[in-house]
Amino acid sequence: MSELHDISALRQAELIADGQLSAVELTEHYLRRIEIHDEQIGAYVTVTAELALGQAAQAQRQADRARHGDGVLGPLHGVPIAVKDSCHVAGVPTSFGSPCFAAHPAPHDDHDTERLRDAGTVLLGKTNLSEFELSGHSENRLVPPARSPWDLRCSAGGSSGGSAAAVAAGLAPIAHGSDSAGSVRGPASACGLVGFKPSRGLVHAGPTAHDVSGLTTSGTLARSVEDAAALLDVLATPHPRERPPSRRDSQRRSFRANCGEAPRSLRVALIDTPAVPGVTIAPDCRAALESAADLLDGLGHDVVPARLIADGALGRAFPVVWSVLAASRPVPPGREEELLPLTRHLRAQGSTHSGADFVRALQEFRAIAERTAAHFGEFDIVLTPTLAAPPLPVGDLRNDTNPAAESAAMVAHSPFTCLYNVTGQPAVSLPLHWTPDGLPVGVMLAAHRGEDALLFSVAAQLEAACSWQLRRPPIW
Repeated sequence: MSELHDISALRQAELIADGQLSAVELTEHYLRRIEIHDEQIGAYVTVTAELALGQAAQAQRQADRARHGDGVLGPLHGVPIAVKDSCHVAGVPTSFGSPCFAAHPAPHDDHDTERLRDAGTVLLGKTNLSEFELSGHSENRLVPPARSPWDLRCSAGGSSGGSAAAVAAGLAPIAHGSDSAGSVRGPASACGLVGFKPSRGLVHAGPTAHDVSGLTTSGTLARSVEDAAALLDVLATPHPRERPPSRRDSQRRSFRANCGEAPRSLRVALIDTPAVPGVTIAPDCRAALESAADLLDGLGHDVVPARLIADGALGRAFPVVWSVLAASRPVPPGREEELLPLTRHLRAQGSTHSGADFVRALQEFRAIAERTAAHFGEFDIVLTPTLAAPPLPVGDLRNDTNPAAESAAMVAHSPFTCLYNVTGQPAVSLPLHWTPDGLPVGVMLAAHRGEDALLFSVAAQLEAACSWQLRRPPIW
């Protein structure tokens, strides 16, 4: 048998169900790897070893009973998982990447955590992120920065950088992330992973941190499309306190099932120019885009050059909503000065906007979504680079002396991603290219809202043609 962390999450679950692998043995394997490697990688804020071993033992008992006809196991039963440290796990601190919250255990599980528990997964720990999930890096004042295991000098991206680093370094087989402006897809690109942001409303958040803007959704990070789909199947399970399961829910095929079906011939919009003025796309990212376009063309899809709408509406509305959301985060009295300069800068900006400003920006979001749907109505898929550059050195985006410049640099580094948070469309970053120096470069595919299944189908088709899983970072 290969090393345990070489095996896909779904295969790990199969081995546990068949009695060929112990959930406890698998969990101990990942905890050892975390102990050995995470000081370099910076993937975790909190490692929940005791909780993980207890959950693994319970999962093993359930697997033993199921082999004798007592119970049915889910497809990820017994599989360890990493959860972003913005998601509540009862009894474990939720830091949000800030020292203001690092010492306070969460009083209850978020819905995502409950779903993961119900699916029989095993929580390894809470992963690194930027403070309040506001930046395209995962550097804070709590723990060392999250690094890409392909080159430890490089950032794992943000804000779900710790989750991406954990999976890419073999410190977890799959990971939960959240995406408000590219926070799953950017780290996936920096770490050579599949990063899937689902359609708005597919994963119901709560009960504590509902995002009234509609920007944020939970997403999945994995080494394979099928693993990412299986995790989304878990996260997309309706929560009874949010809404009862509907007939449509019961009739929906699993996203994993769609990975096994080749899509019909698709019409693909090829976008090589961002709508953000003055942004330059690095040659490696252009090469990745061209390679992906050639691959799609060779698979029988119709790839057509197209352009984004460049009317400036997104650039006007997004900063208003982003800064108001930052300002709305409750901070304990007297602790504002402990926040990073970027966080304080965005909160100060947000406090200058009125309620009417916020409503007008949200109205603009809806108009942008309508215009985008009409503009790309003749296409099935939109293809762009995920980011404007390969993985950046740690510290390259962060600018404590000039947080306004940091904010502008983030926009320039990820000029394509936030559109789909505004429109609510599903989007996925795929590791289809590597630089001559061995750094991963992602490309992004987006589909119409609600077409998550189609996106998984074409992503799996590209994976089969590209075989990126054969690549391993040096730390592996």
